Amino acid sequence: MEKLIQEMLEKPVWAVVGATQHKDKFGYRIFSRLNDAGYEVYPVNPYYAEIECSECYPSLKALPVVPDCVNMVVGPAKAAPIIEEAAELGVKRMWFQPGAFDDATIALAESKGIAVVYHNCVLVELNKAGK
Repeated sequence: MEKLIQEMLEKPVWAVVGATQHKDKFGYRIFSRLNDAGYEVYPVNPYYAEIECSECYPSLKALPVVPDCVNMVVGPAKAAPIIEEAAELGVKRMWFQPGAFDDATIALAESKGIAVVYHNCVLVELNKAGK
């Protein structure tokens, strides 16, 4: 999994599904940290028009580009339609934050040909990589 983590951290375009305006939530912290690290990052959440002066998109299909990586901050109950949408778009990599997956979620993503990272927090991995 370390090789896949490194590969993902080298990809420049990310989407954060579950991004939020609430600064104490991981959806905000992850979006903000990726942005500060120089990634082209798109917040995805149908409940917001913008986050940190960035346009927020209601879905992956609404994004102006197909992201290299999708970071999932939503719970497993909401994951299946997002995974399906990502697969339709040709997304190849998905990073599930701790608490954002279960066995069925991981199995669905992998069955769609999506490489997945789970159990690892992107915030920790960014720090370890010095980004």
